[in-house]
Amino acid sequence: MDGTVLVADDDRTIRTVLTQALTRAGCKVHATSSLTTLMRWVEEGKGDLVISDVVMPDGNGIEALPKIAAERPGLPVIVISAQNTIMTAIQATEAEAYDYLPKPFDLPDLMKRAARALSRKRRAAPVQEPAAARPADDLPLVGRTPAMQALYRLVARVMNADLPVLITGESGTGKSLVARAIHDFSDRRTMPFVTAAAADLQGIDGPSALLARARGGTIVFDEIGDYDAETQGRIVRLLDALPENAPRIIATTQKVLAARLEAGTFRGDLYYRIGGVTLAVPALRERVEDIPLLAEHFLARVERDGATARRLAREAVSLIRAYRWPGNVRQLENTLRRLVVTSVEPEITGAEVEAALGATPVESLNAGVADEGERLSASIARHLRRYFALHNDSLPPPGLYARILKEMEGPLIEIALDAVAGNQAKCADLLGINRNTLRKKITDLDIRVTRRRKLM
Repeated sequence: MDGTVLVADDDRTIRTVLTQALTRAGCKVHATSSLTTLMRWVEEGKGDLVISDVVMPDGNGIEALPKIAAERPGLPVIVISAQNTIMTAIQATEAEAYDYLPKPFDLPDLMKRAARALSRKRRAAPVQEPAAARPADDLPLVGRTPAMQALYRLVARVMNADLPVLITGESGTGKSLVARAIHDFSDRRTMPFVTAAAADLQGIDGPSALLARARGGTIVFDEIGDYDAETQGRIVRLLDALPENAPRIIATTQKVLAARLEAGTFRGDLYYRIGGVTLAVPALRERVEDIPLLAEHFLARVERDGATARRLAREAVSLIRAYRWPGNVRQLENTLRRLVVTSVEPEITGAEVEAALGATPVESLNAGVADEGERLSASIARHLRRYFALHNDSLPPPGLYARILKEMEGPLIEIALDAVAGNQAKCADLLGINRNTLRKKITDLDIRVTRRRKLM
């Protein structure tokens, strides 16, 4: 890596870490806690890359981006922020930031992005009018987990791209909210947002009437995986005849369309037309750390609607976190609305939460049983939550990361070795790692290798 990097962050630790990492990579670094100082450096022509925080004592890093672009067209800026909401990602994108990363960030990932920024000459782009401001409490999506941050970045990148969008996810995850967010924060936000039903495509004039309603805005085909063959064909013909200034096409589905395509129940020509960009909305059990934040958000919303203010007791929060939420965010919101109405005291108790959730066991009580078809990430998350719960109010011993990796690597290598009858060369190829690396891991993990003939 070669070049001069300007780092602006009011956190001394972050400045030190970035300075050390970038210097080791071969860069010159100027670091400051002041946005004013950063802007002076930019005006003086210093720096080939800027890494800037958003909220600083003397200003806002995102609000400074248009000025940086005007002063130094093409100077890449990577925004890092603890204000990790969808608005931050969108505002950073609209202000022509080179990239955006939420705090806490992964240092190797940031270094890779910095290297790409330094090696690539970017053309100056016109400054876009920012989207209309929204109150923080009225954000369409809530969550600060890595899964949601990745979704925010994708939404920000595709909202003005001239590509169809396919939004996938389980029922109740918020697919419609994502579709709405893409529209509301895009250049089409002043145009109609139309959710189409199969009936809207019926008759000779159905497709043309639908296009007339959209008027260049956005058309959403909700749960397109449930459409019958005739309706699918009508959509294909509509997409093939889109006029100039056509509306943005978004489709949502909780069905696995690739599987339906293979089974012959979903048209291939439609599948490839709607899948320009695919956004996967994570299930609530895959972002457990967001549950308390979501609960607080919904309680505040209900209070703004005129209901009595309520808060969750500590035990209630624990039970809500442990529940599997098969209905995802929609079920969580409805449960909290019901608790606000039925609770007598200002604080919602654990017993009230248990009563509201009914007979469905919470995950902490049923942690040893995996659901059929459960994703690996969900199974690991379930195991880790139980592991933390066993320590009650204490934290597990240090070194958790290495212990978890060892627990995962051991069975993975053993099963892979068994699958290839103990052939280490084939096993290394299967795992996608170097043969020497595999041998070292076999030794370190004390894995017994047995060569045998496979019975096929």
